[in-house]
Amino acid sequence: MKNFTQSINFSVNLPFTRNLLAVACFLAMTQASAADFITDARQISDQEVRSGEGYYRTDGKWLVYQAEVAGENPFYQIYLKDIAGGKVQQVSPGIGKTTCSWVHPLQEKVLFSSTHEDPEAKAKMTAEIEQRKSGQRRSYAWDYDEFYDIYETDFEGGNIRNLTHTRGYDAEASWSPDGKLIAFASNRRAYNEPLSEVETALFNNDPSSMIDIYIMDADGSNVKRLTHTNSYDGGPFFSPDGKRIVWRRFSENGQEAEIFTMNVDGSDQKQITRLNKMSWAPFYHPSNQYIIFATNVQGHRNFELYIVDVDGKKEPVRVTEEEGFDGLPVFTPDGQYITWTSDRTPNHKGRLFHGKWNHKKALESLGLE
Repeated sequence: MKNFTQSINFSVNLPFTRNLLAVACFLAMTQASAADFITDARQISDQEVRSGEGYYRTDGKWLVYQAEVAGENPFYQIYLKDIAGGKVQQVSPGIGKTTCSWVHPLQEKVLFSSTHEDPEAKAKMTAEIEQRKSGQRRSYAWDYDEFYDIYETDFEGGNIRNLTHTRGYDAEASWSPDGKLIAFASNRRAYNEPLSEVETALFNNDPSSMIDIYIMDADGSNVKRLTHTNSYDGGPFFSPDGKRIVWRRFSENGQEAEIFTMNVDGSDQKQITRLNKMSWAPFYHPSNQYIIFATNVQGHRNFELYIVDVDGKKEPVRVTEEEGFDGLPVFTPDGQYITWTSDRTPNHKGRLFHGKWNHKKALESLGLE
């Protein structure tokens, strides 16, 4: 996640006019193809203050997601839902902040990031509650808390294990399809390695500037850094065959983001989108033929879902048409349904939504067989 602020230069010149025409043509083309991708859309979470970012286990029987629930902790905690029975179980400790969960493809284990080992975790919870009671509004900004570590736990929230044990923001983790590897994002090098004067200044101004993609064995060993930029590389997910990773890379000024893919060893880094907007939260369709993501091409605060082929050779196609936020999309393992986070609710709080996915239309719209 990141603070999606964006500035636009409205000075009139020929290149700008050409850009406007290009954008207009792009919008006309994608809007004409935007209907009927998702049918029978419905809200599937309503008991929490807000909820979102849900992911399925490989067999489709379990959904893990994050939610805020009224009580002593104002921050997100992690919940696991039994799809067949409907039972929901909290699996995170309940102290501090959590984010970015995942379900092991083969075992009864959940992966997530948490700050519950922060000595000040409870004090920060109290401070957040008091701040919200005051009624003072703050601009949304994601918190790159240096106490975030990556943990695994069982389906009951027991046998919790810290996999990173490193100062810095360790989050946005997911298991590979075979459960042997974990891809994640971290700015640990800002705390553990010497930085240049330029890097130090960047980090002090924006902690996300030092966030890179890493990969490690499932037990937390053999950590390897895959990206090497001074901008935010984050949100990695494995392709269905486990051979590649998709993620989003922010521009150095943090105003734009594009979708990238690479091999799991960090080679063959390939830019997939070139929208010059805030494009993020990419996720592979199980067919491995296209990627779905969120972008604000339609307006600064209007995030919509788009799809693009895995090689980035086709123009992205718009999927949703609702004002506000539609993002964090995932497909069910069989590729027949889609779940995403949206604020298309009466109180405009984020909730999980679910609908039938038209794979055939997706292929046709992208000119794929």
